[in-house]
Amino acid sequence: MPVTEKALISKITWRIMPFLGFLYLIAYIDRQNVSYAKLQMVDALGLSEYAYGLGASLFFIGYFLFEVPSNLFLERFGASRWFARILISWGAITIALAYTQNATMFYVLRFLLGVAEAGFFPGVLYLLTLWFPRDYRGRMVGLFMIFSAFANAIGAPLGGVLLDLDGFLGYAGWEWVFLATGVPAVIAGVVTLFYLPDRPEKAHFLSSDEKAWLAERLARENAGMSAEADNGFKALVNPRVLLMALCYVGFPLAAYGLSYWLPTIVEGFGVTNTVNGLINIIPWLIVAAALYIVPAMADRTENKTPYIVGPAFAGAIFLVLSAVVTNHTLQFVFLCVAAAGIFAGQPVFWSLPGRFLRGAGAAAGIAAINSVGNLGGFVAQNVVPWIKDETGSTIAPMFFLAACLAAAGVLVIVVGRYARSLERLGGPVPMPGPDKLITKK
Repeated sequence: MPVTEKALISKITWRIMPFLGFLYLIAYIDRQNVSYAKLQMVDALGLSEYAYGLGASLFFIGYFLFEVPSNLFLERFGASRWFARILISWGAITIALAYTQNATMFYVLRFLLGVAEAGFFPGVLYLLTLWFPRDYRGRMVGLFMIFSAFANAIGAPLGGVLLDLDGFLGYAGWEWVFLATGVPAVIAGVVTLFYLPDRPEKAHFLSSDEKAWLAERLARENAGMSAEADNGFKALVNPRVLLMALCYVGFPLAAYGLSYWLPTIVEGFGVTNTVNGLINIIPWLIVAAALYIVPAMADRTENKTPYIVGPAFAGAIFLVLSAVVTNHTLQFVFLCVAAAGIFAGQPVFWSLPGRFLRGAGAAAGIAAINSVGNLGGFVAQNVVPWIKDETGSTIAPMFFLAACLAAAGVLVIVVGRYARSLERLGGPVPMPGPDKLITKK
């Protein structure tokens, strides 16, 4: 029976994307649960906002140090075993956070959580390069990242409800936040070991003709790449990888800054923990819609830049607007639009590395971009509470996030124009812009 491209892509999508998305939902809830635990944990441990932000941000240091090695181990051992290891270890550490006794223990466990989770997000991005042709990767990354929005939408009311369990069975509300979100990761890790195929050629749900078609299509797309594209260590010093890492920093900085701080802003509206959680569902549903629409539009065009920087500039503008108005309703509306702008262009950005890297090179390169970029999360979770402590305002940090997001957008444009001007002059293009990162056959 002849292989139909649309039917095959649909088959693969329905088989692996909901499962990967569900794992990301668990990951994102476990990463962001500190934003709700903070509402009680700061007083329980006697920490300042800044000290707590430092502890929360140590996650990104562990993540940064171990992300590239983790992705190289993924390429070596296979997705099922390595993802199972990641899930089980981060679930166990999340549970341990419920038993935090002091600031030092909190700092150590948050660092270890970053070590444990390192490699999951870039690992999935690498996995998508093995399963999907280029024309579909932007949409698949967008579909995958939609689950981060769902995670925030689910985590918001869940965090509020768990905090209100304060005293139940002798546990504080913030302790319930960690207990209830850590156990699912351990269970999902065991399931992953048996459910997730490592590569298309090992997938029992594909016929031999489907495997052959996909292998031929991917081989044809990779034919124009040099041997360096498959080298894990050379990818770490590839100018295109370094450039993408630099461009990416502002996006996670704004994303983590907003998602980490949004419950605190809403708390300032004078609502209960449960109402706080319910209100916080709204922005993430809007983000989910944006993550579907923007990547789908970008996949239909060669020029990806407008779909990366357009949402970024919109996000920056609405972050500023949220900080200059005093009406709580308008503040929240502007923050909802800003959240959509922060996230919508990221899947388009992540569709690019697989166009010039493959194999171990893709695993290492994607991990390097994400690990460097996610240092923005470390910056955000330290600077945002520091600004609040200095100004006494929960909304003032939005100016900082807006500046960083706008700078990321400007950097993408400037680098792209610089690369094109050199190309017109016939000179070398050592640091190509986003649209030039695509290797042509």
